[in-house]
Amino acid sequence: MPTDIRALLGKDADALLNYESKTVNKGQLHLPGPDFIDRVFSATDRSPVVLRNLQSILNTGRLAGTGFVSILPVDQGIEHSAGASFAPNPAYFDPENIVKLAIEGGCNAVASTIGVLASVSRKYAHKIPFLVKFNHNEMLTYPNIFKQSYFGSVKQCYEMGAVAVGATVYFGSDTSREEIAYVSDMFEQAHDLGMATVLWCYTRNNAFKVKGADGKSTDYHSSADLTGQANHLGATIKADIIKQKLPTNNGGYAALNAGGSSYGKWDKRVYTNLCGSDENGKGGHPIDLCRYQILNNYMGRVPLINSGGESKGESDLAEAVLTAVINKRAGGMGLISGRKAFQKPMKDGAALLHAVQDVYLDKSVTVA
Repeated sequence: MPTDIRALLGKDADALLNYESKTVNKGQLHLPGPDFIDRVFSATDRSPVVLRNLQSILNTGRLAGTGFVSILPVDQGIEHSAGASFAPNPAYFDPENIVKLAIEGGCNAVASTIGVLASVSRKYAHKIPFLVKFNHNEMLTYPNIFKQSYFGSVKQCYEMGAVAVGATVYFGSDTSREEIAYVSDMFEQAHDLGMATVLWCYTRNNAFKVKGADGKSTDYHSSADLTGQANHLGATIKADIIKQKLPTNNGGYAALNAGGSSYGKWDKRVYTNLCGSDENGKGGHPIDLCRYQILNNYMGRVPLINSGGESKGESDLAEAVLTAVINKRAGGMGLISGRKAFQKPMKDGAALLHAVQDVYLDKSVTVA
């Protein structure tokens, strides 16, 4: 039975489903579709093997043939500690259950660590595309720091049958330039071996939490302007797909340039013309904020997938569907949702993934 999208959106249904963007027209975007590889990627310098592996992702799962993707990511065993991540459902300490959830959930691919996917690769690498992450921020170092560490090589990913590799760069951190350099090199290796590349373009710097004149602190780590620039850097080092958090606000550059401080380069038209915000980045429709991320992905030539966020319990289904609607209507390619799915019994997790996919299968949910 198809998901009742309008019911799950509740009071936000009309504002999200009927909205028409007045910023950058959808006709200027390179939108997802069944012919995306032929229409967009075939004009690039990517090899036929990379194109084939990208197409294999698009040809898998319930969204096969649509141009959209639904990916299950479970790298939280390192990123958030295994205990904290899997205590709600200890079955997922076993890597096989992670892969089974991705298959049962109708996903285009499963994303996880080298250790997780290598442990079951001979049984499953030919059954669902593997997206192997080769770096992570482990949280055992004391005190905790924002820094990615290598956890394996591109060759290991290739030899276990992966069709794609993934990495994270913490843009804005004091080690970001080092991370940009080595991820760029490893993406080049991956492309040489025919694997696609997916980049988690996250921002990390305590300075991105800004105290205003009223004494209240605002977190701009997921602001449209800062995440948009992170996306642009990710596209520059040849990520084939960019993963980003859905924007929760805007005005990061304006806030970081207030009070006599100076940071980066910015233009008020980013907020007014391109995001529908005011000159300080306040306001703006969620679809327009997400669309600004896509503009920075070379107008969609590099597809955007948004993350599903943490599990909050009963509200997870509605939140996942809301995120999918915003991403699709902005011009994005899909969702990569983990904790909302695997921190539940497998049946419930698969149902949540199906609900997200139903948004992309519903032709009445169009690009704004």
